[in-house]
Amino acid sequence: MLPEVRPYVSTALADQLEHQLDLAPHLEAGQLDVEGIAGVAVVAAAHSDGYAATGHLLGLLAALPAPTAVGEHFWSDLWRSSGTAYLLPVNIKDLVLRSLAGEGTALARQILSAVDEMTPPQRSAAGEVIGQALVESDHLPDLKTQVIGELWLRDLELTAWRVLHADRRSDDPAGRKAFLDAWTSV
Repeated sequence: MLPEVRPYVSTALADQLEHQLDLAPHLEAGQLDVEGIAGVAVVAAAHSDGYAATGHLLGLLAALPAPTAVGEHFWSDLWRSSGTAYLLPVNIKDLVLRSLAGEGTALARQILSAVDEMTPPQRSAAGEVIGQALVESDHLPDLKTQVIGELWLRDLELTAWRVLHADRRSDDPAGRKAFLDAWTSV
């Protein structure tokens, strides 16, 4: 017996599958016909930007020291330097795990809150801590730690924005028509 569809897709995607394609959440994948599979592919493609951005967020976090006893020093330094606890593993663990299942919006919001909370000196200090960790792990001794850390933070912030923006886009036919009408009348 094949597994249900819902556990393998994000909640937003599952909701769209249910409402737009009239696919029941408990439907087994083996019960889909060609038209159903094509519909799933179209809806999934519409969500691909969000999935890619969520994957990139996770990749950025994976570049940092693991939240284990070995990485404990890094995380405490990051907390002290940034002035925010929003990025501590204890505060993002559940969000990271949800992101692994394709639900990255809560993690993106948490990241943007953390970055927004930092003052310019805190952001610079956090960039130094992050850059030092990246230089050590990626063996990039020729690059300045501050530059690497700031680039990482900027990438994290922009990627979090992309996750939220991709989630915000509407698949509403009236919204698409209004957009098309507005742009064709210019």
